[in-house]
Amino acid sequence: MEDERKDGAYGTPQKYDPTFKGPIYNRGCTDIICCVFLLLAIVGYVAVGIIAWTHGDPRKVIYPTDSRGEFCGQKGTKNANKPYLFYFNIVKCASPLVLLEFQCPTPQICVEKCPDRYLTFLSAHASQDFEYYKQFCVPGFPNSKSVAEVLRDGDCPAVLTPSTPLARRCFPAIHAHKGVLMVGNETTYEDGLGARKNITELVEGAKKANGVLEARQLAMRIFEDYTVSWYWIVIGLVIAMVMSLLFIVLLRFLAGIMVWVMIVMVILVLGYGIFHCYMEYSRLRGKAGSDVSLVDLGFQTDLRVYLHLRQTWLAFMIILSILEVIIILLLIFLRKRILIAIALIKEASRAVGYVMCSMLYPLVTFFLLCLCIAYWASTAVFLSTSNEAVYKIFGDVNTCPVVGKTCNPETFPSSNESRLCPGAHCQFAFYGGESGYHRALLGLQIFNAFMFFWLANFVLALGQVTLAGAFASYYWALHKPDDLPAFPLFSAFSRALRYHTGSLAFGALILAIVQIIRVVLEYLDQRLKAADNKFAKFLMTCLKCCFWCLEKFIKFLNRNAYIMIAIYGTNFCTSARNAFFLLMRNIIRVAVLDKVTDFLFLLGKLLVVGSVGILAFFFFTHRIRIVQDTAPPLNYYWVPILTVIIGSYLIAHGFFSVYGMCVDTLFLCFCEDLERNDGSQERPYFMSPELRDILLKGSAEEGKRVEVEDGGPGEE
Repeated sequence: MEDERKDGAYGTPQKYDPTFKGPIYNRGCTDIICCVFLLLAIVGYVAVGIIAWTHGDPRKVIYPTDSRGEFCGQKGTKNANKPYLFYFNIVKCASPLVLLEFQCPTPQICVEKCPDRYLTFLSAHASQDFEYYKQFCVPGFPNSKSVAEVLRDGDCPAVLTPSTPLARRCFPAIHAHKGVLMVGNETTYEDGLGARKNITELVEGAKKANGVLEARQLAMRIFEDYTVSWYWIVIGLVIAMVMSLLFIVLLRFLAGIMVWVMIVMVILVLGYGIFHCYMEYSRLRGKAGSDVSLVDLGFQTDLRVYLHLRQTWLAFMIILSILEVIIILLLIFLRKRILIAIALIKEASRAVGYVMCSMLYPLVTFFLLCLCIAYWASTAVFLSTSNEAVYKIFGDVNTCPVVGKTCNPETFPSSNESRLCPGAHCQFAFYGGESGYHRALLGLQIFNAFMFFWLANFVLALGQVTLAGAFASYYWALHKPDDLPAFPLFSAFSRALRYHTGSLAFGALILAIVQIIRVVLEYLDQRLKAADNKFAKFLMTCLKCCFWCLEKFIKFLNRNAYIMIAIYGTNFCTSARNAFFLLMRNIIRVAVLDKVTDFLFLLGKLLVVGSVGILAFFFFTHRIRIVQDTAPPLNYYWVPILTVIIGSYLIAHGFFSVYGMCVDTLFLCFCEDLERNDGSQERPYFMSPELRDILLKGSAEEGKRVEVEDGGPGEE
């Protein structure tokens, strides 16, 4: 009854074939149309890159631009020795116009250095400080003008305040003195008419202006942290790589012991994290300010502030405790399945041992992905900087009706607009354009992102097919390792490129379409956040959830389809259907083995990441020293710690992905082996005796358990 149901619902099981000895060598090209589409798309992608590189100018991102659209500090220009941008009235940078057009409505010039003293134009005009003051006026302004005319025409700033450069821009040097925010060392300044005013107005204006550029400042501080800590970050990543490699090597010879050591170590690392959080929570008891809640504190860019709150450590302790309990409960309920999974990992260790060069293949994938990322990023930058300089009229909106219109800075002084609005200025606003190329920039950026997803998924698919072909050659070798081909990894790689480029492109294309749809949904979600439409938000959330699930399912289906392509050489659709039906015919074994091994590999990644993360935390917080060296001073010590943690996970994932692909390949081959053969002398199993004993025993126990849950064995 069960076999008939399986045959009807999930295809026909594989029949015994005495000529089948593993991956088929006599195969033909598959999905040729998709291969042609991929080649045409790559040609178009190269053309887009050439067009972008022809029109783009990355200097627009690197160097600030003055009111005339000229770069500051760019070699070969008249501003080569003026690397900093000075704002006449930075308070105006807090205007909403900045958010709309990304340009402050105040004159801006390139200067050699930022102001370092307080001066007003009125006081400097009649003193020896005028030569110093002139360097902050527009180039070539006439000295014949009166003070009122200079200030009216915006030739010079009304006041200079001590400033510090940040991202090549001069910002007021705000600091705290006895709990009071101050600019420089003074609390008052003189305006352009000589009246002394409280500095609070300037401080508040500067704070607003700085708030507009807070994200830029945060990025610059993070960049500074990277410049002083990159050496130690690299050392942390090297430690993660050594730990991952050592773990994999030990797993080759001591698979069973290493899995249990890994489980115990993960529990101990989480236990230590809980203990450390409790000790910090107890230490802060009674300290001033430690009882402030996270809600009252709000968001702070300096994350060290949160570590002085008891509530932070309590939250960490609760999260780690929940994670610890979940892992312990899973281990208790999955103890028998873990024994079965260990047997499969042992077999995978033997396969990796015979195909040791497979451990180096992630480097090939990493290199190809770096090429994809570099081409995408450079093309995106050149596309975003291929606009032309657009100049607009800036002035008082209430008195000037032409504010916001485009203008020509060369002819503006003699134009009708200048006579209509005497106090207005024609200055650089943003980069844009009205040509067909400029109107197509958004579409080119979308095409750039789509091609990145397609090529990145193709590179990952190539790696999966290559590893699957190599490990399938190991499994289907009846006498291991004598029947293994000479170079299984290279043979699988060459077969994938020669025969199945189209199939890999087809699978990668489906996944890329779903991913670009998710990107568009994220963009629309950001645009709809300002709208108070609950139905639209609900619909957007549902769509994002559905496409997230669809992407996960397609990745799972593609992975198994690539294994079938590596073995049988069929096209993508046929391979995906056969893989899905094979898994559904062995759904109990999928639940028993595949997901449990994924769980064990996840614990291995957490062990590497947790160990390196704890070491990075103690080092960058100056809790420990390495020899005589100590951690460099940082703005945010969480920057290198998070970088090390994320990098360690990616490195560990790269090494464990080889094992994961090996386990998935062996599992599908095991299911095929059970359908093709019966273990007799005429039809022997290709699996090893150790793997056969424990897998068949575990599968039999699972089958009996399911029958009992269903109310007893069915009739045959």
